[in-house]
Amino acid sequence: MQHAKNRALREEIYRAYVTRASSGDLDNTPIIDQIMKLRLAKANLLGYNNYAELSMATKMATVDKAEELLEKLRSASWNAAVQGAPEADELAHWDISFWSERLRESKYEINEEELRPYFSLPKVMDGLFKLVKMLFDIDVVPADGLAPVWNSDVKFYCIKGSTGSPISYFYFDPYSRPSEKKGGAWMGEVFARTRVFSHDKTSVRLPVAHMVCNQMPPVGDKPSLMTFREVETVFHEFGHALQHMLTKQDEGLVAGIRGIEWDAVELPSQFMENWCYHRDTLMSIAKHYETGECLPEDIYQKLLAARTFLAGTMSLRQLKFATLDLELHSKYVPGGPESIYDVDQRVGKRTQLLPPLPEDRFLCGFSHIFAGGYAAGYYSYKWAEVLSADAFSAFEDAGLNDDKALRDTGYRFRDTVLALGGGKDPLEVFIEFRGREPSPEPLLRHNGLLQTSA
Repeated sequence: MQHAKNRALREEIYRAYVTRASSGDLDNTPIIDQIMKLRLAKANLLGYNNYAELSMATKMATVDKAEELLEKLRSASWNAAVQGAPEADELAHWDISFWSERLRESKYEINEEELRPYFSLPKVMDGLFKLVKMLFDIDVVPADGLAPVWNSDVKFYCIKGSTGSPISYFYFDPYSRPSEKKGGAWMGEVFARTRVFSHDKTSVRLPVAHMVCNQMPPVGDKPSLMTFREVETVFHEFGHALQHMLTKQDEGLVAGIRGIEWDAVELPSQFMENWCYHRDTLMSIAKHYETGECLPEDIYQKLLAARTFLAGTMSLRQLKFATLDLELHSKYVPGGPESIYDVDQRVGKRTQLLPPLPEDRFLCGFSHIFAGGYAAGYYSYKWAEVLSADAFSAFEDAGLNDDKALRDTGYRFRDTVLALGGGKDPLEVFIEFRGREPSPEPLLRHNGLLQTSA
């Protein structure tokens, strides 16, 4: 859809895509109707008015707060999306991504492959470890040989606190091995921090994490070279790992990432991604592996600009999914006068520059909310973005070039967001760190949407 020059082919693909699983024996509509009826019945049995209320009972947000946030972001994104849409006569659904991609190429063409020589894995990890040393007063030191590993490429590290004593450990499995590893990247726990009772004393078992990526392996003398997206991914997963490893919670069931509400769990990971765009951090890791030359300034500026390219349009897409999800699980009446597709059409008119086609049956393939865990929870993508942008704005307010101010703010972030785990309400944790409830303004500012808010 981004690159096919044949418009008729793009139309054929688009129409097929939005009518998946919606006809004949493969029609998911009756299954969706049954799911919606059962969810409402379950919520009523448990004393809730609708399934959204039941879902939110174990999340940071409430239905009202989520709806309020989505509307704030929608109104701020709408004008920017209109201004950023490619100009063309009779633009159709199947033209948007194609012409957006042409516009991006003409304005901010960055060849990810050409950037690889500037991002060698050893340099990136070194910069990441220096950053967390400065922010959180921890040392990440190699501990190879201290624990068995499942492959010779796997590294083992120890995290030490200011006293030099170990706080936690983690495995890092960086390289792609298609025969035995799935794609993507993830962080998982080996052990959670927990209190251990023995005959005559109590001790604490330290947390151990594993972080798995799929980088290009080194070849000969050439180190593993990364795309910028892979750099962001490493920072993201290490954010999850930090919350697991720096917890001070001794009750294993709510230590680290355990017991943290669904809509708050991405806060530390998305927060860490912001540092990839911080000049000092990026320039400390972006050095050509052969010449030592720093990333050229014009490429850095392009990376910054590309981050907010068509931010309004991208935001509206996520807001459409989130709003539709909440509408279906809070206001829609199964078997009532309005069908699920009527709801889709109604929401689409407020959240899409081009309203959905009359035959659009996207809901039949919306597996996140019907086959995944995101029922009345799709908003959490945006909620977490708001939290992480607002958390990063505390460092901006302190001064990104003031190391002492960054350290002071970093210690506060460590002692709240990273330390308290699932043992305390995430809103209380956020307020303890930020001094107030979360605000969407930093996210709108980072996305270049503040000045165009409606």
